[in-house]
Amino acid sequence: MSHDHDHDNELDPFAARVRALETILTQKGLIDPAAIDVIVDTYETKIGPRNGARVVAKAWNDPAYAEWLRRDATAAIASLSYTGRQGEHMQAVFNTEETHNLVVCTLCSCYPWSVLGLPPVWYKAPPYRSRAVIDPRGVLEEFGLTLPAQKKIRVWDSTAELRYLVVPMRPKGTEGWSEEQLAGLVSRDAMIGTALAREPEGEPA
Repeated sequence: MSHDHDHDNELDPFAARVRALETILTQKGLIDPAAIDVIVDTYETKIGPRNGARVVAKAWNDPAYAEWLRRDATAAIASLSYTGRQGEHMQAVFNTEETHNLVVCTLCSCYPWSVLGLPPVWYKAPPYRSRAVIDPRGVLEEFGLTLPAQKKIRVWDSTAELRYLVVPMRPKGTEGWSEEQLAGLVSRDAMIGTALAREPEGEPA
């Protein structure tokens, strides 16, 4: 499968124009780079990934939906109105006791914006794109995730034609939790595969 995106080892023309405009506006005192960083972080880690977190939470609570998500992720995700140009063709991969899934795009930075928001900077960086395939266990350890030696790590290479969503394992002690409560345990990184779902800290509110 081909990747019909610009490689981002260097800034593409559009990104270069954005960078130049940001520099000019900053020099003129019209924008605050720190404020922009906060806005970008909000969309990267808070607003965007909430869609994917709701998909995961629904799969945890609804076996029929989980089976649909496994069989036809594109349709199952679209049923929740999470659609968009970067998420037309989706596949959900489920973590198990035996296998942990990790997503990368080795040739560019294909990413399911409709469910995960903006891609993190590290996802687009050449070191992650190359090392995730060569040494996935080592990469995960750098993210602070050390998996048992016997657990298999499967790496999925996203393309322009197909994007992946990792469904992390449901944390223990969450029986009876609502989908909204469960979604609060699902981070963007867990849906890429560089983290696990957060463990509950106590009884849900």
